[in-house]
Amino acid sequence: MVSRDDRLLAALIYIISFFTVFIGPLLIWLLQKDKSAFIDYHGREYLNFLISYTVYMIVASLLTIVLIGFLILPIIGIAAFIFTIIGAFKAYNGEEYRFPFIFRIL
Repeated sequence: MVSRDDRLLAALIYIISFFTVFIGPLLIWLLQKDKSAFIDYHGREYLNFLISYTVYMIVASLLTIVLIGFLILPIIGIAAFIFTIIGAFKAYNGEEYRFPFIFRIL
């Protein structure tokens, strides 16, 4: 059973990403990963998500040259927003959430 504090900190990784995309989630993960496997899982998952969707945005930005990027960029942005909210809810409920379409690097 995951403690309430661990669930709250894991959800905070996703919520704080709306204000500080990289630094906030990274600090929470680095400071708490040794204390809880649940927070470690969600921290790794978020950072893999961030890396993957950054790559997708760069590729879509390059594709604006051939005009298809203008269609792909908003889709990626909306998907990232929705998946972040879903991740926060799942973490707060004590569930492990795997983002779709991401590279597992960390």
